[in-house]
Amino acid sequence: MAGYVLAIDQGTTSTRAIVFDGEMKIAGIGQKEFTQIFPKSGWVEHDPEEIWETVLWAVRQALKEARVEARDIAALGITNQRETVVVWERETGRPIHNAIVWQDRRTASYCEKLKRQDLEKFFTRRTGLLLDPYFSGTKLSWMLANVKGARARAAKGELCFGTIDTFLIWRLTGGRSFVTDATNASRTLIYNIAENRWDEDLLEILRIPAAMLPEVKDCAADFGITDESLFGAAIPILGVAGDQQAATIGQACFEPGMLKSTYGTGCFAVLNTGADLVRSKNRLLTTIAYRLDGETTYALEGSIFIAGATVQWLRDGLGIIERASETGDLAEDADPLQDIYLVPAFTGLGAPYWDAEARGAIFGLTRATGPAELARAALEAVCYQTRDLLDAMQKDWRNSGGDTVLRVDGGMVASDWTMQRLADLLDAPVDRPTILETTALGAAWLAGSRAGVWPDRKAFAKSWARERRFEPKMDEKARSAKIRGWKDAVRRTLTAV
Repeated sequence: MAGYVLAIDQGTTSTRAIVFDGEMKIAGIGQKEFTQIFPKSGWVEHDPEEIWETVLWAVRQALKEARVEARDIAALGITNQRETVVVWERETGRPIHNAIVWQDRRTASYCEKLKRQDLEKFFTRRTGLLLDPYFSGTKLSWMLANVKGARARAAKGELCFGTIDTFLIWRLTGGRSFVTDATNASRTLIYNIAENRWDEDLLEILRIPAAMLPEVKDCAADFGITDESLFGAAIPILGVAGDQQAATIGQACFEPGMLKSTYGTGCFAVLNTGADLVRSKNRLLTTIAYRLDGETTYALEGSIFIAGATVQWLRDGLGIIERASETGDLAEDADPLQDIYLVPAFTGLGAPYWDAEARGAIFGLTRATGPAELARAALEAVCYQTRDLLDAMQKDWRNSGGDTVLRVDGGMVASDWTMQRLADLLDAPVDRPTILETTALGAAWLAGSRAGVWPDRKAFAKSWARERRFEPKMDEKARSAKIRGWKDAVRRTLTAV
């Protein structure tokens, strides 16, 4: 076996498949976007069948570009948009409803009801999460309540629940494997992260039948074998992790204290805390970073709902840019005397604010404000939000201190301007790796190492390579003034002060 490994990276707006060779270099890529469905304000859905079709297309395209056959692939790893909910019929595999996406806010009032019943601390203690529409549990409960007969059918074992990984594994294996991994399970609001099991008490509160839940495995495990008819040969599925945990692995953040941040549709900062299950006092999330060989490694995570999606809004909503890559040059040309703040609460604010009802706002507009100033404000918003997350992490964890180096990945990190501004506002170095596809690489490493064709954890960590380090250059007075302006803008945006 030549050591080829295939990764499926099923994201929020597109599906990618990447073939890596035995030296962990990219040999072929297939990528396809799919439809974003917005039935009502604050609601976001995907068509699971369309996602499935993009997966098949992307895998076949990646194999074609790499000039390899499915029989040449030693293992398949899967990483996915987390928290997105799919429910399908066990007998036919047909979804009973569109997938409800992690960005969807339809269960905000239900979450508030549970909070009024004084249940948030109970949920947080068991899951490390907060009562927010972001997570899978209340979305699943909504689907069971609003699709005719769904809850009764689920109790009879006729329906299956899964995050995207579970749905894809089911389809890839022809319904033979009904499984997930510990990282995806840890984002559902119904998984006990200390005991590594589905939590019966939380299932009862949300009225979710246990019969519809998948088996939970380590991140590197035997998840099944793909149906030979799909790609021409059977491929073992040996690695699975939610996208942010896969990026953490791909960035080789295996030691406690290591920190990565991914800039895609949203932004997600993850701090490895090792075996230490840290209970956040600053409204961060405690989550499972990965589970290997039965041993659980935990993390603190800060979630920003809107990052690259703000740039998409500039392109698709306002029409002031044609390509996302234009924003860095525009920001460079922005008037330095205009302090424009964009708080991108299009679907609420995530950590550390957790205001589901907040909506986006722009402050500081003048008659002279134009596309360049808006582009700069959009990029800076991501940097300010990252600063908020790192401040909270340093308050929460005793071992997180002043020598922070942030490893970054995701589409936005290709912008030198954005990464320099990030280093400036964090007052910390920012490291960009040579391989930016770290999410897919993390999933591929889980599978490749399990198959024995890729290096072990220690050797993989040594292979991580930095393409560029961005050092902070902004003086403290300017930095402090900009951060004060940002905090004031957020304060004005929050629905409850």
